[in-house]
Amino acid sequence: MSNVKAPRSLRFDAALVAGNDNSNYSGTKVSAVASLIAVASFSGAEAQQSNLPPVTVDAPVARPRPAASKPTPDHVRARTALRRAARSSQPAQATAVPFPNAGGLRADRNPYADAAAPYKVDHLQSSGKFPEPLLNTPKTVTVLSKEVLEDKNATTLKQAVLSTAGVTLGTGEGGNAFGDRFFIRGFDARNDVFLDGVRDAGVSVRENFFTEQVEILRGPGSSFAGRGTTGGAINIVTKQATTEKSFYNMDTTFATDHTKRVVLDVNQVISPTLAVRAGGLFQDAGVAGRDYVKDDRDGGFIAAKWTPLDTVKLYANYIHTNLHGLPDFGVPYYRPGAPKSQYTSTDGGPYTDFGVNRNTFYGLVNRDYYSIKQDIGTVGGEVAITPDLALSNKTRYQRSVLDYIGTLPEGPNVAAGTVSLNPQSRYQVTENVANQTEATYKFSVAGWKNTALGGVEVSREIASIDKYTGLSSEQLPGGMASGSIPNVNVFAPQFTFANVGTNPTWAGLPTKTAIDTKSVYLIDSANYNDFVILNGGVRFDDYTIRLSGFGTQNNVPNSFGAQEQHYGLPNFNLGVTLKPLPIGSVYAAYATSSNPVGSEFDGSSAQYGGLAPVLNGNPNQIFGPEKNKAIEVGTKWELFDRHLLLTAALFQTEKENARESQNVGSATAAAAIPGCSYNLPAGSGNVSCITAGAAYRIRGIDLGVGGKLTDKWSVFGGLVLMQSEVTKSLVPSAQPLLYPTNVGRPLANVAHQSFSLLTKYQLTDVWEIGGQAVYRSKMYGGTFLAANQGTVLPSYSRFDTFVEAKIDPNWTAKLYVANITNKLYYDALYQSATPFVFVAPGRSVSMILSARF
Repeated sequence: MSNVKAPRSLRFDAALVAGNDNSNYSGTKVSAVASLIAVASFSGAEAQQSNLPPVTVDAPVARPRPAASKPTPDHVRARTALRRAARSSQPAQATAVPFPNAGGLRADRNPYADAAAPYKVDHLQSSGKFPEPLLNTPKTVTVLSKEVLEDKNATTLKQAVLSTAGVTLGTGEGGNAFGDRFFIRGFDARNDVFLDGVRDAGVSVRENFFTEQVEILRGPGSSFAGRGTTGGAINIVTKQATTEKSFYNMDTTFATDHTKRVVLDVNQVISPTLAVRAGGLFQDAGVAGRDYVKDDRDGGFIAAKWTPLDTVKLYANYIHTNLHGLPDFGVPYYRPGAPKSQYTSTDGGPYTDFGVNRNTFYGLVNRDYYSIKQDIGTVGGEVAITPDLALSNKTRYQRSVLDYIGTLPEGPNVAAGTVSLNPQSRYQVTENVANQTEATYKFSVAGWKNTALGGVEVSREIASIDKYTGLSSEQLPGGMASGSIPNVNVFAPQFTFANVGTNPTWAGLPTKTAIDTKSVYLIDSANYNDFVILNGGVRFDDYTIRLSGFGTQNNVPNSFGAQEQHYGLPNFNLGVTLKPLPIGSVYAAYATSSNPVGSEFDGSSAQYGGLAPVLNGNPNQIFGPEKNKAIEVGTKWELFDRHLLLTAALFQTEKENARESQNVGSATAAAAIPGCSYNLPAGSGNVSCITAGAAYRIRGIDLGVGGKLTDKWSVFGGLVLMQSEVTKSLVPSAQPLLYPTNVGRPLANVAHQSFSLLTKYQLTDVWEIGGQAVYRSKMYGGTFLAANQGTVLPSYSRFDTFVEAKIDPNWTAKLYVANITNKLYYDALYQSATPFVFVAPGRSVSMILSARF
């Protein structure tokens, strides 16, 4: 027994402050204790103001209590208010966490990935368009997390994608031999690359130093992305500022290919509501197995986030990249004779398979160069009007410059052992202004929990495409007025260091393209007890393309011309997902998409999917949109404590009104072909005739895995098996007795079998080992439709390995060996009558030192 006199200052918050662990207090306990304190305070005060003797209170006796019930909203609000008051009354911590980004749960962790298994990504960036976890999303999505990119040692988007099953690389077309040109499930996706959900219109080569993860969404984009996206789309998720913790990262690389690379990534928490993140890149590098080629880079990014209220988030970011050096256009293709079979050459292949040293460089060191720049700025905000209604707005301005002069090794003379060097140049400036406004509303109907998103997107894309004149190759011995150099020794090019004379200048004949797109879309995802999930969306794109510039007549620029086309593009998608168990799902999905003329944006003729400024009296040169439809059925499972995601899908995609080409003898013959689009060549050479109305189909199986098998063993990979076929063609075959048309042929630029697997194992607390295996089957060459030129790139297997040591909680060292066997293989085949191929890098050894503070 004791005499109790409770002062007014006694509050339960004080007990919370004094205690080191209050995690066991439930809402019921908080309310009960707070009530006792209030009663004691009131009773004590009343006792002091009266003449009554002090009240004697016995010690409390424990008694049974009913089971704790769920706290009411009033209890929750009271508890939150108490805790906030307690935090505000606490003195500042004596010391901050010294190294918040070292060991354990890193402060710079990917917010979309499984924290315990970072190879496994659980959510896509767009929570409005894709509100469900990947397990419940009726679509095959391959996500390369930041940790996957690091362990692949992929510093560019191209390196990351090429080591992923189901994606292959094409060469730039329409005079653009640079730029990321990807094929997803066999379909061209070079202008289906997005940055934080906004189309990246710049034809560019993209660095990864500012990348959080890369999302490869397979199948038509439909309501998600808009025009194009037949085989899929790629979304680059950028690093954003976080108010969680400050951290300071640095990665330094030294490699046997003369690479010196430094990447910085710093996040500074300025206040609980404001954070700024900044990063930088410097690289001075060569390319393993290729002489003279330079791959230098620099850049930076800055991102800021401000949350003045719990319901308001404002952000802004800016990215600058500059990739520059000496370009590499590979080696010529050896074609000794007519095709032996329907698709493959007799004994043909890249010249490096026939005695040419893999290091052989055919460019001109004193003339060739490239400079690829991007400046991207974004501002946006999100406001939660109510707990169920949110509005967001995002505005983007982007400017990209593609500037290069290179030398293509083309037209080899097999008997003489010579090749012609053809100058290729471009100066292209691309600007893009886009605004996205979206509203997300959550509601329930008859037990169905819906997340509906409505959006409006407006964009303007502008490109100015010029080239250089006065490339002055004609000043070299045997040079021609066209600038090409014939009779160059294919085994030992003699003009590598030649002085080519005056500096080139722009031709001053730019082709200018403007694309205006206004889009509206509505997407809804309805979840019934996490057992049945319905997904659907519709989108309408109002698409207008305008093009002006100089056309050519007999290879001579003629009068100024202009063309304009307008299309309305409605598309939709539907999906249903069933979950027999919480860890598994099965689904079916259907989607459509459209490819309007000019959507590739870097081509200015029908030959390359573009719109020509001058039709030369040929109205057939403008084609209607290509139409695509796809169906997919699949299943996804989360195993091993839900830290490993397995996916499997069967898919089929069909394209109608597709383009195809054929060479005909003359303009008269071309004019006789219904719907033929053509340009008149100089002299009496063949005329290339482009027609629309073809169709083809690609079907296959797509398997994927990502996550952890055990606490120490991580895996990420996939297997894609495809079959492609031309189902309709208007083009007669060059071998009419054997193959009357293109029907039945496979498609060009498609690897029908591909496999990749990245794995690592933690041996001890200090050491990890890992490796990567990549396989790609042979790819046929041909026009932009069928494999009909008798050229082929051989299949290959490539292996990488790495070992990593955690020196201390802040420092790690990784030894990475790329292409262990120094395998000679090829990335892409340029589609032309005189093709050349890009040689992939050889073996290199890198040492990467990483600091995390």
